[in-house]
Amino acid sequence: MAEHLEKGKEAEWLAKEWLENKGYEFIEANYRYKHAEIDLIFTHKGIMVFVEVKFRSGTGYGYAEEFVDFRKRQLIIRAADHYIHEKDWHRDIRFDIVGVYRDRNGSIAFRHFEDAFY
Repeated sequence: MAEHLEKGKEAEWLAKEWLENKGYEFIEANYRYKHAEIDLIFTHKGIMVFVEVKFRSGTGYGYAEEFVDFRKRQLIIRAADHYIHEKDWHRDIRFDIVGVYRDRNGSIAFRHFEDAFY
């Protein structure tokens, strides 16, 4: 597997663990619909939360949330729409972005953007 894909999968796992520790209930990872993928799906306080995870080794090229462009948001929304119909979900939903940052010393930090788009 390419190094950037391995880092992405590691970041998803770290974000999953971090969100679970914050009280989020994990439902599914890497849900695919056509050309779209939702990294992580949780429920939290009665809301289904679709999470896009972005890994960055520093912020020299920008923050994670800056890399979820219009096209990516549209793909995630389309996949989420399919998912909620497939699961017959009739409650609220939310789209979050979690940035996973590793500094030069290997320390991990998270930035969580709740209700980041729709």
